[in-house]
Amino acid sequence: MKYYFQCYNIKITIFLSLGSHDSFSYWVDEKSPVGPDQATAIKRLAKISLVKKLMKKWSVTQNLTFKEQLEGGIRYFDLRVSSKPGEWGQEIYFIHGLFGIKVWDGLMEINTFLSQHPKEAIFLDFNHFYAMEDQHHIYLINRIREAFGSKLCTMEHVENVTLQYLWEKSQQVLIFYHYPLYQEYPFLWPGNKMPAPWANTTNVHKLLQFLETTLGERAQHGTFHVSQAILTPRVKTIARHLIRGLKNTLVHRNLPVILNWVKTQKPGIMGVNIITSDFVELVDFAATVIALNDLLLEGHRAVTKS
Repeated sequence: MKYYFQCYNIKITIFLSLGSHDSFSYWVDEKSPVGPDQATAIKRLAKISLVKKLMKKWSVTQNLTFKEQLEGGIRYFDLRVSSKPGEWGQEIYFIHGLFGIKVWDGLMEINTFLSQHPKEAIFLDFNHFYAMEDQHHIYLINRIREAFGSKLCTMEHVENVTLQYLWEKSQQVLIFYHYPLYQEYPFLWPGNKMPAPWANTTNVHKLLQFLETTLGERAQHGTFHVSQAILTPRVKTIARHLIRGLKNTLVHRNLPVILNWVKTQKPGIMGVNIITSDFVELVDFAATVIALNDLLLEGHRAVTKS
């Protein structure tokens, strides 16, 4: 994306990046067991094959693959992972109600893109773990290191990280890992460096108010900040609109309202930093992000000249 080549000397906590919510959920496996992130009652109901088909309508939050998201300008990925109980070995999968692809396959798809675009930088936020003990984490962390190698950005003071800094070191991947083992690996950043407040509402107006409030409370220094521009269905929402699914019930009609809010924002200290949404292709978030970063760049140039 254009702004990645223009804002090379601006802190990456300042300019705006686009992210996807439950980034991996473009494919989930109806034939696998229900994930350990679900309640026992759901697991029992899911023994009925139709239940899994309905679950899929509410588990899938993206249509695009990792490669397609990257090509569309997504640079922050919201990742939830799990072992598969009863399966031999330590393989780790993406998960959102139902199991997705193997994490390794997703990492390799992302790494291929990065190898082809050496000046692009991304955030991978591993923020939910299920059915994982320390040995599973060690296995996953080693796979992350194997996938990206020298592209991994070592832990640093957040304010020191600019694209120029990353380019000079040939680093492209910042890994945020919400589990204590991060302390043992210099290429893992603690989860508290990537706060992502969650509105947990089905009401778009309450969501926008929440986003405004949490931006006002954003730490000025030392962290990134994720604005989760997403609506979350309640149990009664799902019950009332069982067949329609998430996209047709909450996302389609509300994304334009959310986009209009994004257009009024300004990147910068106490401003928007990373914005995530469901079904990122439904509206042109990327063009809006580019326009907002162009304004930031103009302001930065003006200050530099003065």
